[in-house]
Amino acid sequence: MSSKNEVARVLEQIAACLELKGENAFRVRAYQTAARTVAGFTDDLAESAASGRLAELKGIGPATLQIIVEVLATGRSTVLDNLRQEVPSGLVDMMQVSGLGVAKIRQIHGSLGIETLPELEHAAQDGRLASLPRFGPKMAQKVLRSLQFLKRVGELRLFHHARAEAEELLPALQALDGVASAAIVGGIRRRREVIENMEFLVEFDGSRDALAAALQRLTDVTEITTGTADVVTVTFDSGSVASVRASTHEMSGFHMVRATGSAEHVAALTRRAGTRGLEWTDGGLSSGGGVVACATEAELYGALELPWIPPELREDHGEIEAAAQGALPHLLEVRDLRGFLHCHSDYSDGTSTVRDWAIAARDAGYEYVGITDHSEAATYAGGLYRDNIRQQHDEIDRANAEVGDVTVLKGIEVDILQDGSLDYTPEIRSSFDFVIASLHSGFGQDRDTMTKRVLRAMDDRDMAIFGHPTGRLLLSRDPYPMDLDAIFDKAAARGIAIEINADPQRLDLDWRLVRNAVSKGVTISIGADAHNVSGMSNMELGVGIARKGWLSAADVLNTRSLQRFLQHVAQCRDN
Repeated sequence: MSSKNEVARVLEQIAACLELKGENAFRVRAYQTAARTVAGFTDDLAESAASGRLAELKGIGPATLQIIVEVLATGRSTVLDNLRQEVPSGLVDMMQVSGLGVAKIRQIHGSLGIETLPELEHAAQDGRLASLPRFGPKMAQKVLRSLQFLKRVGELRLFHHARAEAEELLPALQALDGVASAAIVGGIRRRREVIENMEFLVEFDGSRDALAAALQRLTDVTEITTGTADVVTVTFDSGSVASVRASTHEMSGFHMVRATGSAEHVAALTRRAGTRGLEWTDGGLSSGGGVVACATEAELYGALELPWIPPELREDHGEIEAAAQGALPHLLEVRDLRGFLHCHSDYSDGTSTVRDWAIAARDAGYEYVGITDHSEAATYAGGLYRDNIRQQHDEIDRANAEVGDVTVLKGIEVDILQDGSLDYTPEIRSSFDFVIASLHSGFGQDRDTMTKRVLRAMDDRDMAIFGHPTGRLLLSRDPYPMDLDAIFDKAAARGIAIEINADPQRLDLDWRLVRNAVSKGVTISIGADAHNVSGMSNMELGVGIARKGWLSAADVLNTRSLQRFLQHVAQCRDN
């Protein structure tokens, strides 16, 4: 049976094929919306389809429901199969290439007969692409860079997809004969934003060959290979790969640390062991020829005279030194968040109503929820027309009157226009409780122009939060070229919060940059960028990035009470 991620991919591919065929934009958007709804659905998809609950969800219509049911049952879609006969699959792949929209892809296909990414690469190299009208050498170079980027990330997967698959596989591993316990380790446990392979540690007293034989009994296995002495690699029919490392109970703490930490973290621990008369080997820590039992991670770190280090920090970014000095931060927890920020309703490109958001936020325990639909300039996302603002605000007032124990804020995500000004007039923006300002266009601007554009936007007194600041889309688009140091300095001076956008395709601000921003005095906001209430789970992903960035509750804007959050907004308007 197909997973919800596979179902969402089918719906996305149908939308892409329809767009390339020039079908009605509303039909294309229907499939895109259905794909987002499925991807963010938290309950069992098959059970919900069978019970009829799925049909009741906003964003799922009769046509898309029929496709979902077919894919769940057969793993295929007749609609997509038929579209693939009309639209070469390589043209759909081209939609991942930066700078190529539907019109340009049609032009490339019609003028050059190109149908695959390798053919596109050759045309960009030999000058044929540059010779097309409205292309030129700069566009050809941009296409080449994007193709190289896609090659580089081709074997990687988004964190939330890899974790979901690993969590689905975990019970099957735990049920294997001879396995006492199993745990997810590696990049997934460290919450890396992109993952190459799933990694597991199992307590298993048998030989490597015995483990390989046990793993062969998993379903949908294509190949079993044995590499190092204690690792077996499993390849599944889907193409997914799992590395399974075995350990005895007595040494499971050692191997948990070894299999979770980055290579650099493990190398640093190895050096520290040497300075304390210990030897770090593949089999464990040894002292005077005897192995040091480490059944827990705390025992392993204790043997190295360190407190336990949270998995998210195990990147060799100073965590060992901080641990040795007793200076590890008390990391942010999901329960620390009091405000749910950055969500879209059916007033723009969301599928949940204002009341839906109010009830969902209340039930999740939030004190306040900030509705932030797209502004009028965002026509691509059904931006909120100024004539509809009063209607939405009246609806928010009704929700606040009728839904208790939560406050719904009148927020907005305004576009930063290409000259750095903000969408709407100052008078209109002042009618909102708070403003997130984001870049949604003009991605091709050079570093200096983009930096000046953002700095000008930050001069606007209404800007309280800078949304998805670097614009990256994981595995599909690099960050914008910008002077982030200058932007962080300006944000700190003005009191503007920088967002960790928790959309699983963004996770932007990058965790590597978070510490730099906070060191300059920047406050961080965590925003779900959710388009339906099932996207509330995005916040946990954002907290994961905050934890990787060493953040405590005090560093994050929406851990503050409603009163203190609104004070932050007021201070931005007063500065």
